[in-house]
Amino acid sequence: MTRRRFSAVAWDIDGTLVDSEPLHHRALVAASLEFGTDLRDLPDMAFRGIHMGNVWLMLRDRLPPTLPETDWITAINRHYVAERHSLAAISGAVDVVRDLHLLGVPQVCVSNSCRAIVDANLDALGINPWIAFSISLDDVSEGKPSPVPYRMAVERLDLAPEAVVAVEDSSTGVRSAQAAGLYAVLLVTDENADQTESDRYSLAPIIDNLFRLKELFGTEHAFSFQA
Repeated sequence: MTRRRFSAVAWDIDGTLVDSEPLHHRALVAASLEFGTDLRDLPDMAFRGIHMGNVWLMLRDRLPPTLPETDWITAINRHYVAERHSLAAISGAVDVVRDLHLLGVPQVCVSNSCRAIVDANLDALGINPWIAFSISLDDVSEGKPSPVPYRMAVERLDLAPEAVVAVEDSSTGVRSAQAAGLYAVLLVTDENADQTESDRYSLAPIIDNLFRLKELFGTEHAFSFQA
């Protein structure tokens, strides 16, 4: 067993800090209905962890051929932001972020959502004072699973990638963090619990519970655990 040490946390947001998938789905359906397309047959979690550019590619055959992608995404974002106060935090997530802040641990958010959605989520959660900065899809050339978002995060933190632990709820996000050199922790949820044991082991060999992160930090802005 080797002991790993970390100095900062990079949080995914959707599905990790906030239960946003229901609102994402409602906004997607409502916006598409504006353009004459009924997507109510889609499952609620159809696009978990997938950025909107790829969602567009997956759905464009069902949308009007003359509909610009930007108009569709703008409409989705408008519905989402307007209803942001209906969002619910993942149970205990706000307490964890606050407690890590009180311990002096740098925290950032790395999301596959656009800036408007990231800001809406952080506003709904009320955690802006405890987050050093956030990376949105608008800030990068490629979204997750590309390593670009997490590379940008560690560069701005001025830390080595291996000093930062990323907390994710999807394999898309985990692949992004691992490719950037971070240690990726999979937050096990009802939605991703069907992953294979080998995936579960490689993504999160020790931590499978968000709340245990508080226990891993010491008083010198670093934490360690056996892995």
